[in-house]
Amino acid sequence: MIRTLLAVPLLLLSCALPPPTPRETIKIVSLLPRTGSAKRQTDFIVNAIRLAIEDSGSRAGDFRVVFEDIDTRSATGNWGGGREDVLAPEIDRDPDVMAVIGTYNSGSAKIFMPVFNQSNLLMISPANTWPGLTKPGKGDPDEPGKYRPGGRINYCRVVPADDVQGLVAAEWANKSGAKRVFVIHDRETYGKGVAECFRKRAKEIGLEVLGFEGFDYEAQDFKSLLAKIKSSAPDLVYCGGTTQTKAGEITREMRAAGLPYKFMVPDGCFEESFITAAGAENLEGRLFITFGIIPMEKVTEKGAEFVRNYKNKYGQDPEFYAVYAYDAARVVLEAIRRAGKKDRDAIRAACLAIRHFDGALGTWSFDENGDTTLRTVAVYQVRNGKFEFAECVRD
Repeated sequence: MIRTLLAVPLLLLSCALPPPTPRETIKIVSLLPRTGSAKRQTDFIVNAIRLAIEDSGSRAGDFRVVFEDIDTRSATGNWGGGREDVLAPEIDRDPDVMAVIGTYNSGSAKIFMPVFNQSNLLMISPANTWPGLTKPGKGDPDEPGKYRPGGRINYCRVVPADDVQGLVAAEWANKSGAKRVFVIHDRETYGKGVAECFRKRAKEIGLEVLGFEGFDYEAQDFKSLLAKIKSSAPDLVYCGGTTQTKAGEITREMRAAGLPYKFMVPDGCFEESFITAAGAENLEGRLFITFGIIPMEKVTEKGAEFVRNYKNKYGQDPEFYAVYAYDAARVVLEAIRRAGKKDRDAIRAACLAIRHFDGALGTWSFDENGDTTLRTVAVYQVRNGKFEFAECVRD
């Protein structure tokens, strides 16, 4: 009888207890230019990261997850300028930071990567495409080793690298009937890198490369560059650059100068602001662009669900880097769950071991270098002022 009476208050007490709470807090930070010309694109990326975390209930396994959006843009307005050197050690010293999503620019990633590698801090990018960040023999001679002073791989990405995109672009140019191409680039890591990949593959498949010219994207106009292109009379001009490095303005000036050539650009121009800068009327049937995923309306069931949820929350359709960011955030959450402890090396290892991830991009894995196994690139054109899907090409 005494045992029964004692059991009653204990039972009542246990029923009154609140549900279990996460045992610890883990912080995920993003490293992106949040001011300046890239802000529109990075708004989509940050929104997608927040959506992924909210979809998880701000939980990963037993851990509460918080997110911090950090601006890498320097006071000069460039992605560089010393801000990475200040931010990297600050972030690295924060004991709650277990993963970093970023960067936007491959040149910026080169500064953060060696710092985070020494502490095994997971870094996953939705936008970096320079091959040398991960692939031996695809970049500079000392890449990617110099980014891994700790001896382990801690950096991975969900976006196909430039060697894939440049190769596919050259193959498509050849398939479309181009015989003579002129290649230009903005002299930046991304722009020059993808242009190099295009040029190399173009030569391999028999396209005549008439020129390979870097341009100063801070110039007032591009008359001298256009004069060189005009004297060569190519069938197609390939521009390794971005909206921010004036690829749109060059397209507009080409049209104004009466140059009739087709123009092809990589995914760094895949945003509405590129069409605005170039002038939609200058792009109709002339502009072609490569991007690493097929249109949102043609993606997997999870991809379509992401688009619906994004639009419901933010009131607009996501631009295309958003889906990369969403899968990047989801894979980080999965890595934390699998690791089961607040430990950078355990989370790093769990992430790189992920195979057959069922994401908004489709089913994909990380390979031995930390690269995505997704290698399908879509080609788009501009019709009626909008990007319109043309076809998918796989390298």
